[in-house]
Amino acid sequence: MARVVVTGGAGLIGSTLIGRLLERGDEVVCVDNLITGSWDNISAWVDAGEIEFVRHDVSTPFEIDGPVDRVMHLASPASPKDFAELPIQIMKVGGLGSHNTLGLARAKGARFFLASTSEVYGDPLVHPQPETYWGNVNPIGPRGVYDEAKRFAEAMTMAYHRFHGVDVRIVRIFNTYGPAMRLEDGRVVSNFLVQALQGRPLTIYGEGTQTRSFCFVDDEVEGILRLLDSDHVGPMNIGNPNEFTMLELAEVVKEVVNAEVEIVFEPLPVDDPAQRRPDITLAREVLGWEPTIELREGLARTAEVFARRLGV
Repeated sequence: MARVVVTGGAGLIGSTLIGRLLERGDEVVCVDNLITGSWDNISAWVDAGEIEFVRHDVSTPFEIDGPVDRVMHLASPASPKDFAELPIQIMKVGGLGSHNTLGLARAKGARFFLASTSEVYGDPLVHPQPETYWGNVNPIGPRGVYDEAKRFAEAMTMAYHRFHGVDVRIVRIFNTYGPAMRLEDGRVVSNFLVQALQGRPLTIYGEGTQTRSFCFVDDEVEGILRLLDSDHVGPMNIGNPNEFTMLELAEVVKEVVNAEVEIVFEPLPVDDPAQRRPDITLAREVLGWEPTIELREGLARTAEVFARRLGV
């Protein structure tokens, strides 16, 4: 049994991760300021005394009493909607938050786990993207606040590893979805599902030919835990290599929800990547991991919960 600090534990991936940590007998301290995380995702565990909850912005220094074996830094707004609404907070949690959580790991002699992102690859010129690709990022564009915050976090993590000898792991997470997403998240899966369930037109930005690879959160967390427990520092891509255009995704959502709705088109946001697909060769070889949940199954499981939350 390990005592694990999870920052951003009230979010989609963080709360799913906490559930898995509890299942395997670990003790969990969840740190979240609930700026984008949901209390509903963790309240049952907190009320039952199954986890300790600390409401705090990790961009400012904090301490955790007692021993700590793992520090898992997942905190950050992560949606394109957040890039416009919370740009300074994103930069701070990627920079100062990484510094503070790395400091905690160093002080406690704990393994540090950084949740990085496929956004470090920017609008990639290499496809699919292997971990060796350095990326194509616009540092002053609207997406740059997230892209560069995560790139900085990776550099800080490796600096602590090389200079202070902190034991670290870095995962690069690709597009992940699941039932615990915010309904108003602003990412394409939640947008399409909410619109379809409410009988509204699905909004596609651009011509819909841009591609993404969608990983169901249970698969994502399984890969994260395998990396955490491995001897591999990373960075390592964890994502689903099955690639879909936005038009294809819209049609699958309509089928899953059984919605006869139109598709409307809006202008493409600045610096929106034309394609995004992980090369997961490393994860397969080192961890024996690959996703198992197909898009239709994951969307159906997510839609079922969304429908209850929307009351439709």
